[in-house]
Amino acid sequence: MLIAQISDLHVRPAGVLAYGVSETNAYAEQAVHALARLQPAPDLVIVTGDLTDAGMPEEYGILTALFDRLPMPVYCIAGNHDRRAMMRAAFGPKGYLPAEGRLDFVVETRPVRLVGLDSLWEGHGAGRLEPESLTFLADALGDAPEVPTIVAVHHPPFVCGIGHMDRIRLLDGADHLAAIVAANPQVERVITGHHHRPVAVRWAGTICQIAPSVAHQVTLTLTPDAASDFVLEPPAFLLHKWIEGTGLVTHQAYVQRAPGPFPFFAAEPAAVG
Repeated sequence: MLIAQISDLHVRPAGVLAYGVSETNAYAEQAVHALARLQPAPDLVIVTGDLTDAGMPEEYGILTALFDRLPMPVYCIAGNHDRRAMMRAAFGPKGYLPAEGRLDFVVETRPVRLVGLDSLWEGHGAGRLEPESLTFLADALGDAPEVPTIVAVHHPPFVCGIGHMDRIRLLDGADHLAAIVAANPQVERVITGHHHRPVAVRWAGTICQIAPSVAHQVTLTLTPDAASDFVLEPPAFLLHKWIEGTGLVTHQAYVQRAPGPFPFFAAEPAAVG
């Protein structure tokens, strides 16, 4: 099984740049092309939040048109830049989002299942998990304790060292989330977005992993007083591959094509007679 994780697209209305600089719509289109050309094709795509930049209907319309080009199912969780009502209107017809309440869901795939959690805290950059989402997770994990599971949530629940992002991590519910995950050893990964950088840590008895953005990246400044800024480093995403006998293995892939591939050992030139 192969699961692609893309994150933090920040799609804008047509012709509008994010923060006046980042061509996020073009980046999103390039990311869809990168997913479509993967061989083997992913079984599914999980999008770990900040699908849009302002939660506008036009932004979701652009995004749904892009996702409809992909042959595999796409599942989306909410980020702080998203809006529940707009997400439900855009993706509700796909059948995986609940008709009301928070946007928590389970995808019953095998050999790995997926639980998506809604950490959107309206009006805040930081995240929170309400008691109903935490109960949803505990119940979902209790329903299939023997099945390897990925838990997806937008806001990272740990301190990563980039000060301005740490101040808007998962601030409410992180300890309860950790307790639930620690009590369920079938959780192979907790996957997140939000920080626009690839980061991994051992957390609550498993691995918690932040995906890079398929648009711009947060500047790598590992200080408490890091400025809130970004750089146009290469867009990237994660591929989570289940390998029998090994478990879940994660690779980072880049959106843009690079020169190559080139053989390590070229054929010997023919001898001149």
